[in-house]
Amino acid sequence: MWIKSTMAYRASFVMTTAGNFAATALDFVAILLMFSRVDALGGWTLPEIAFLYGLSGIAFGLADLAIGSMERLGRRVRDGTLDTLLVRPAPVLAQVAADRFALRRLGRVVQGALVLGFALAHLDIDWTPLKVLLMPVMLLSGAAIFSAVFIGGAAFQFVAQDASEVQNAFTYGGTTLLQYPPTVFGKELVRGVTFVLPLAFVNWLPASHILERPYPLDLPDWVAFTPPLVAVACCALAGLAWRAGLMSYRSTGS
Repeated sequence: MWIKSTMAYRASFVMTTAGNFAATALDFVAILLMFSRVDALGGWTLPEIAFLYGLSGIAFGLADLAIGSMERLGRRVRDGTLDTLLVRPAPVLAQVAADRFALRRLGRVVQGALVLGFALAHLDIDWTPLKVLLMPVMLLSGAAIFSAVFIGGAAFQFVAQDASEVQNAFTYGGTTLLQYPPTVFGKELVRGVTFVLPLAFVNWLPASHILERPYPLDLPDWVAFTPPLVAVACCALAGLAWRAGLMSYRSTGS
């Protein structure tokens, strides 16, 4: 329904998609400005950071496109309009995710793909069948991990009804963090996004294998192939959190 509504005004769709593309592209422009003054950042070259940027941008863009509307849940909890979703014969999670579905978010995915293409064109990677297979697996697993963060943040809004910005700190903030190499951050932060909120499995760890870079925290080589397992675990935990939050919902009482 929302896609049909969007495509009814094609010029508006093109302009908003282009605007979304341009807004996200400013992040990469900032990186280009940095490299106009330095040759490497944390020991990583521009194409290597562009590789991280593209992977993070595509993975997050896919998750944002699919369930980015979850950040509006707090508003529905506050005004009681979530009740209308509970009486419909469809999963509440799917309804919240589809609410005001914004196809313009494709701009972020396209922008990330272009940066990734730039990186691959300038990197001298010794491709093996395993590395080739790891690319799509990494993108899909990263999208699933970000989706789990979206759902977990939405579940938290059942308790703290005005916490969309807290959720954004881990979703939008997380993808910005992953655009830069782990070597520019302190070890405590790297540990946190590896063992607590496992965003490092979106691109840092598998990208280290593809680029033949040292692994963050001196982790073993096999962790580069664990993003699918991490994604499944994150989605399972997010599902449990969502179910617990939904079961605790008591409407507004009005």
